[in-house]
Amino acid sequence: MQRKGNLALDGAMAGLALVAAITVITISPASADDSANIPPALKCADLAGWKMPGSTASVTKAEMVPEAPPGTVQPSPPAPATVSVALPQNCRADGVIDQRVGLEGKSYAIGFAVALPDRWNGRFLFQGGGGLNGSIRPPLGFQAAGEVPALARGFAVVTTDSGHQGAVFDASFLKDQEAALNFATASVGKVTIAAKAIVAHYYGQGAKRSYFTGCSTGGREGMLASARYPEQFDGIVAGAPAMRTGNSNIGLAWANAAFSRIAPKDASGKPEPAKAFSADERKLITNAILDACDAKDGVKDGLIFHAKACQFDPAVLTCNGDVKESCLAPPQVDALKKAFAGPKNSRGTPIYPPFPWDSGVASEGVALPGILATGARSPVGPPVWESIDVDQLEDRVNASGMDRLANTAYWTNLSSYFGHGGKLLFYHGVSDPWFSANDTVNYYERMAADSGGMEMVRERSSRAFLVPGMGHCSSGATLDHFDLLTAVVNWVEDGKAPDAVVATGPAFPGRSRPLCAYPQHAQYKGQGDPESAASFECK
Repeated sequence: MQRKGNLALDGAMAGLALVAAITVITISPASADDSANIPPALKCADLAGWKMPGSTASVTKAEMVPEAPPGTVQPSPPAPATVSVALPQNCRADGVIDQRVGLEGKSYAIGFAVALPDRWNGRFLFQGGGGLNGSIRPPLGFQAAGEVPALARGFAVVTTDSGHQGAVFDASFLKDQEAALNFATASVGKVTIAAKAIVAHYYGQGAKRSYFTGCSTGGREGMLASARYPEQFDGIVAGAPAMRTGNSNIGLAWANAAFSRIAPKDASGKPEPAKAFSADERKLITNAILDACDAKDGVKDGLIFHAKACQFDPAVLTCNGDVKESCLAPPQVDALKKAFAGPKNSRGTPIYPPFPWDSGVASEGVALPGILATGARSPVGPPVWESIDVDQLEDRVNASGMDRLANTAYWTNLSSYFGHGGKLLFYHGVSDPWFSANDTVNYYERMAADSGGMEMVRERSSRAFLVPGMGHCSSGATLDHFDLLTAVVNWVEDGKAPDAVVATGPAFPGRSRPLCAYPQHAQYKGQGDPESAASFECK
């Protein structure tokens, strides 16, 4: 399944085995998840009009969805990518919670849809959203699930618009207090309770295990689920979490301003930061990063797995004398250094971490191009920062109630969630052009330190996986097909912690690599097929 990454936004600022004791999760979801075949206790049509006792939640429509052949369902329309496996017949129940008339006479409700398969495996999954949400995406559970979405495995899956209708970056709903609160935090809890009740009503029994998967805004929602609804979920997979978008947008503005200072100007005299480097110069930069860092993992293959050992200095590209094709002008080198280093306020305090030097920083021809190709453009704009006052932007973020409420970057007390056996997996593309993978690593390290230490957390509760070359949630010259859903299910239900998961991808046909749990990385053993994950170990 070719997966498009979900988008994220600042609501305030608008059998394969590895040796060396590696536990590898292979894509075998049918056998791993087919533990039960529970039939419905009701007919699908009987759900229509059902109201949850003691709640405003109700089912507005319930219809059977026939089996869908491979290649016929888009998991994230309008993106053309399709699911590569068949999807089973299921009852789709659409519903609403807290239907009302809000600000300016506009109608609001938390809309949701639950897919209820004819043969249920007893598991429930909440599918996270993207951007500002605003639409009900197909309830499939496709994120970080390899080739087989949760619905195809027999999960009951819910998805939601989080409390409003609108385009993915339409922020107008934020004027309405309840709609803003629902997006920031409340909809996750409300939808979880309602969807679980519908599942129990339809099958005559409640879910045995509950899971959450999401990326970007969905990754933030996954973190939110572990932090604010710790009793509701057993396993969570949070990808590229949009956990503090006020700060990440400052990071992008900072880089954009650095590029704008050296960029050519358009007809109106405005800088074009995406043109700060020509296509040849972007290729030159990428090749220099690879020359410095690619072989650190034991094999030169266009992917940087040993990111911690990557010590790239753009100064090596500085031209001596006249500018030539094989070097960069000193102002370009300075702009690169400044942009990737991340912003600091006037006191010298970092506001957002550096962006990593990685193979995908200049990716083109993908849904979300690399940071050099976009000129560090934020999804919410403005497209050009000709000047920047970091202190002013930081003050604006700190003063925003919405930012503070939606933010999941600082809450690290997961004692209740981990206490009942909950498992939390993170993943992040190292070439993500919107959210630095370093920010996710930073949260993971702080959370681990506050939860008994890294060793204990890795052993019992949480692991993180970095994906070299991958952009935001997926795509790029990378290996972006991996199955963390099976990994979290096996850890929750069988006690098998994932030391690594195998990744593949269409950009490198025939290649596989282990994604090792942080702080380990995949290292070539020095012998064996360098295209095979079996020739690598986690070190």
